[in-house]
Formats: sequence, C-alpha cells, structure tokens
Amino acid sequence: MVNQSQAGKAKPQREDRAPFKLGINGLGRIGKLSLWHHAARGYFPELVVNIGREVGQGLEDIASYIERDSTYGYLGQYLHGQKTSRVIEELNEEHGSMRVNGMPVTILRKDRNPRDIPWKNLGDPLVVDTTGKFLDPTAPPDSKNGSIQGHLEAGAKKVIASAPFKIKEKSVPMPADAVTMVMGINDDVYQPTKHRMISGASCTTTCLAFMVKPLLDYFGADRILSSSMVTVHAATSSQEVLDRLPDAKSKDLRKNRALMNNIILTSTGAAKALALVIPEMKKIGFIAESVRIPTSTGSLIVLVVNIQDESLQNAINRELINQVYQKASESNMNRYLLYSTRQNVSSDIIGNPRAATIIEGTETHTRTAHLCVDLAKIPGLPKDLVKAGTPCVAEIPVTQAVIYGWYDNELGSYTNLLGDLTIKISEQL
Repeated sequence: MVNQSQAGKAKPQREDRAPFKLGINGLGRIGKLSLWHHAARGYFPELVVNIGREVGQGLEDIASYIERDSTYGYLGQYLHGQKTSRVIEELNEEHGSMRVNGMPVTILRKDRNPRDIPWKNLGDPLVVDTTGKFLDPTAPPDSKNGSIQGHLEAGAKKVIASAPFKIKEKSVPMPADAVTMVMGINDDVYQPTKHRMISGASCTTTCLAFMVKPLLDYFGADRILSSSMVTVHAATSSQEVLDRLPDAKSKDLRKNRALMNNIILTSTGAAKALALVIPEMKKIGFIAESVRIPTSTGSLIVLVVNIQDESLQNAINRELINQVYQKASESNMNRYLLYSTRQNVSSDIIGNPRAATIIEGTETHTRTAHLCVDLAKIPGLPKDLVKAGTPCVAEIPVTQAVIYGWYDNELGSYTNLLGDLTIKISEQL
C-alpha cells in the first residue's frame, strides 16, 4: 500500500535555518514550485528569485502567478489546507520584494545572463538554476549566451542545475568540479571542497533510478543482461499549444504539433544521466524512449529488464520482484520509494510528497524461458571449444520482468527531491 502518512499535503519541516539566502534563477514550472517548496520548509531565511525581465503590469502580477497554479491549486491551500488566507503579503514594487508565508522574497527583473546577476551583492547565495538553458559545465563564464559558470563568477557559492548537464563539445570530458546527483541514490559522492556545479538530473532519471537500484542491489549487475524503458510523460512547456511552423533547421517536426490532442513520440536523456548516477548501468545494454501525452503532470515509466535466471523450475516471479521493491521501500529507500498494491491512475499520484517513484505492484509481470545461444556464432570464442560440424547450443534461463513506476514529474517527485538536494548542499557550505 502507499504510505498514507506521506500522501497528504506538504507540511513545513522544522529545521535549523541556513545562514545565507537561496537564489532561484528562473520562475518557470520548476522555479515556481521550488519557491513553493522552500516557502513551506522555511529552511532558508530569504529567497532571491531572478526572472531577468519585466512581467505583466508589475509585482502584483508576479505574485498572482506565484499564488495560483492550474495543476496544484492555491499556494495557501498547499501550505495550510482549506482554511487559509492569502499567504503573499507586503508587496513593494520599488524594491521588488514580498513576503511568501512570512519568508522575505526578492524578485530580480533585470539581468538574464548569469554572470550579470548581482549574487555577490545579495550575500553570495547558493543558487538553483531552473531555466534549463545553462547546462554545459564546460562553457566559460563569459560565454555569449550565458553559462552555468557565470553564476559562480557573479558570486554564487555553488550552483545546482535542475536538469542534466549537456556538454556541447562531445570530446570534452566532464569537469572535475561538476557532479550529477539524485538524493537517496548517489548523494554520498558529493565532495564539498571539490564540486561547485551540481546537476539534479531529471524527473525521469530520478524515478528510473529508484526503479533500477533495488534490482541491482538484489540481483547484481552481472545478472541483468539488458534493459529498456519508456516514459509515458506529461506535457512540458517546450511543446506547442497549437501547430506551428518549425524553426529554421529543426529536425523533429513533432515538437511543433499541438500538445492538447496528440500523443507525441520524443526522446529522453534518461539513459545517459542514469549511468552518471548509477555507474553499474554502463555495463548493461539500456534503451530509453519517451512518449508525451496531453496531461499537465503525472507520468509513468514502463521498465523492462532481462535477468539471467538459475532455472526454469524455480524461476524469478512477480512475487519476488514486488518483494524486492516492498523491502526497499521499507528500509534504505523509505524516504523516496513507495510501493503500492492499489490500482492507480495518473491523477492519484499528483502532489504526493517525497515520492520519487511509486511502484504499481499489481501490474508487475514476469516470464521465464530458455535463451538459446549458438556458441559457434559468438565472436571471439576460442575455436577449440566448438568442434566443426557439431551443434553446440547453450540454453540459458532468462526472466523478463515488466515493472511500472509512477512519478509526479513536477512537484511531488522532482521538485521535492531537488529541495532535499539543495538543503544537503547548503548544510556543507
């Protein structure tokens, strides 16, 4: 069953406050919901949000945007339930300031290039970049179109990107001061004196990591022969509301098709990011695909894993697979992995706090059969092991398992784990 104590509204957590501000660059989906998250937790004494441009008629319009959300409702209800008054107060247009749930929030509306944002004048805050635009950790601070290193030059203590790193020059290695992390999976690799740029991976990678890691821990990487996944993913702001002409040199024409009435095939970088978070995956053949559907949030991963079995008589079955996830959800992964025996639909998991992944145990399926391999056709096999003209076929029992994992790709899964990652980094500054 889903842990019902975790399935309610987010509650402010009592924690020692950080001695410095938190900067948020960008106020799109993840930026806005990160503001909600930190307004609820109250860990940082103040938030500084950089939009980098004028918005609407002024600060009141920004406050209205922050206060209401088409997916998650009113901020006040998210914070305090139904009986609540407005939680955004003391708007000051001249200073670009307001209070959100009692927390001072400053809105910057001037500079879009990270190196020009006055982080140093704001007390050298920790910065979370949620724009999705500055993802190359090798790009220098003075890059024409901006870079993630620009935040550091502008005075940020460290910077966390809310998306996977993307190095433009494929031959250039990942910088030593950059690292990709998912809370509860590999956050122990963080080195405060070394790492200045941190990627929180992606919503899909986060969910996928909690689906793959329990299987690796139980069976071992050597027994997992291959794997693939498809994410049935909610729409994102990169899609079009109505059909429009593609930009010059665009290769994928589907990105310009209407999101409201189409299922759209697209790509995902989850496989590459997963290997950064779980290095054992580099040894396993893995394919990741994505399908966009017309919902606002609430996504699903269908994971297929081929495991070398020991026999057909005592084969791996759905009960064992479900047991692996249930035990993980009750022990070392209990903060982020939930196991459910309910029959869920996507709206059931929206807003579910601290749930990186919800395993749909009722839909786990397995099938075991012999994989027949003609040894004579294996490249590199010593010839003396196979006699000419003699059939030599190895029969290997293989179990194919299909596992379903839900995730709220915006607030419930990704933003909450990003918030935990942000606080972990701040505690070691």
